[in-house]
Amino acid sequence: MYLEDPNPYIFQLGEFGIRWYGFLLALSMAFGTWYVLRRAQKRGWNEDLVMSALLYSIIAGVIGARAVYVLTNLPAFAANPMDIIRIDHGGLSWHGGLLGGVGTAWLYLRRSSIDFFAGLDLAVPGLTLGYMLVRIANILNQEILGRHAEILATRHPAQIYGSAIGAILLIRYFWVQRYGPPAGYQFWSFFFWFSVLRALIEETFRANPLYAVGYMDELWGVGLFTLTHLITPPLLVISGYLMYRAGRSGDWGSDT
Repeated sequence: MYLEDPNPYIFQLGEFGIRWYGFLLALSMAFGTWYVLRRAQKRGWNEDLVMSALLYSIIAGVIGARAVYVLTNLPAFAANPMDIIRIDHGGLSWHGGLLGGVGTAWLYLRRSSIDFFAGLDLAVPGLTLGYMLVRIANILNQEILGRHAEILATRHPAQIYGSAIGAILLIRYFWVQRYGPPAGYQFWSFFFWFSVLRALIEETFRANPLYAVGYMDELWGVGLFTLTHLITPPLLVISGYLMYRAGRSGDWGSDT
């Protein structure tokens, strides 16, 4: 969605200001942390251990998200290296954040009594809410713009498409949770369907000239293929297999 001169700040006082992007990202992290701790308490998990794992995972997730974004947009940062640390301006890679956060959680919890995959499942609400809210913030930052479509006489609202994906997957999580899925099923099924929806809907109509190759349709505003399109098939194979294996464990109906 394209807006004329949007205000990315909640408020601004001189050089200091709070941006919607940072506020909404922090809000989703707070909700995700609250949800995980609430469920961990009911399961009798060590709360200090869970809180430490969450803290390290959030920090590593933000670092990983920014690092991958910078690496895939090096020309834009070469002239202004100090912009690398300005995450309040936006610019976080979803896949980089997952890699950093999940990898750190695994390293921290692998020798503990907590089931790592059960813990991953509890992270899904925070991840989906975060995706939904950050895409709204992208509108105010005027980033993640959609391609121009002649049939619409304007750009595709790619940020709205992305926010809707987050909302759908958040609702899906709580719907599936009613059936007590086995450990790992919620996370891997979330990742599978997220990858499908993002590739087919958001990414197809998203303006991404750095990585778009191949087919372009200006009438419908369709572009194939972006970098995300190209990495989606192997991600679907991996997550689809792990989702299937978790679902076949036969442990449905338990409180995971």
